[in-house]
Amino acid sequence: MTESQRLGTMYGLGQSGGGLANNNGKRGNLPQALSSLPQQGMLAATASTLSEKVYAAFKRDIIYGVFQPGEPLSEKELATRYKASRTPVREAAVRLQNDRLLRIVPNRGYFVAQITLQVLNDIYEFRSAVECAAAELAASKGASDEALKQLMNLAKAQCLPNNRRSCVRFIEADTAFHLGIALLARNQLLVQAVKDARSQMERIMLAAIDIHYFGELPTREHLEILSAIKGRDAIRARELMHSHIMQSKDKVLGIASILPARRSTR
Repeated sequence: MTESQRLGTMYGLGQSGGGLANNNGKRGNLPQALSSLPQQGMLAATASTLSEKVYAAFKRDIIYGVFQPGEPLSEKELATRYKASRTPVREAAVRLQNDRLLRIVPNRGYFVAQITLQVLNDIYEFRSAVECAAAELAASKGASDEALKQLMNLAKAQCLPNNRRSCVRFIEADTAFHLGIALLARNQLLVQAVKDARSQMERIMLAAIDIHYFGELPTREHLEILSAIKGRDAIRARELMHSHIMQSKDKVLGIASILPARRSTR
């Protein structure tokens, strides 16, 4: 397994469709798209234990709406679904509660966390803190032309009207873009922080597809951020990232009250 493939596995990139739609409509490979970004010292081993595999699968099922917000989950059924004993399921549940994706209620079981206005505000405050810092550091430290080119390709991903699959691939590309900026910052703690935030963002964005949230894509905003990083303008990179995150917040808060419940795919 190459370093770029390991990165893709670590961050769960490309899991829902095996790729993304690039600007010519063809499907690419997200791990390959990140292959030129600085990765040294930032890669964890591929999930190899059963506990890690259960955690990854359980987390993905919550993010992709297999389990709905507020839905009660049986430990026995989860063990059957993930072909594991109850111990790895319990370990995964504790981690997912720390991720704010699950609630563990003593003597009652597991419940998928709700997406509340407080949660949304917390996510965007967190994103503003960590991603603005990442953009500033990325500009200060500089990036190769190849890395910037790959991030530009991610920025041009499209979400086509009435094409859910293209929107899912757009969300994956959006995640890869923001993780890519964090990788350019060459700070492992920032990479992990952005990864955690994206778990929440993907969940929100996937729920928003059904009400056509992606009316205006952030392509221009993304390209402006990359331009500031290329020009080594740290202050402008930070300001542009902050503006981008605040615009996203305004959109999401505007639709939060009408987000539809997604039907279970089980």
